[in-house]
Amino acid sequence: MTAMVLEVGIIETTDADGFAAAYRSVREVLATTPGCRSVRMTRGVESSARFVLLVEWDWVEAHEQNFRATDRFAAWRAAIGPYFASPPVVEHFRDVEP
Repeated sequence: MTAMVLEVGIIETTDADGFAAAYRSVREVLATTPGCRSVRMTRGVESSARFVLLVEWDWVEAHEQNFRATDRFAAWRAAIGPYFASPPVVEHFRDVEP
């Protein structure tokens, strides 16, 4: 197993308040996925229709196999997807060791 990874998703929305409500309704679907350590959604101050999703995973495969390849992802995307202005930009990151 490799070190924890941080998933960063940049999401542009067409209806920020609708997106935020949809996120709140399905957050637990993501947060309770095996291998998920934490979930945080932030909203832009200067650009209130832009959100940044921050998810800590035990490893990349936890995201890909335990979430993306399951019905959890389908439910997640069905709830929040209608509010996307464009496809989210999603990448994984690891801490830089001191």
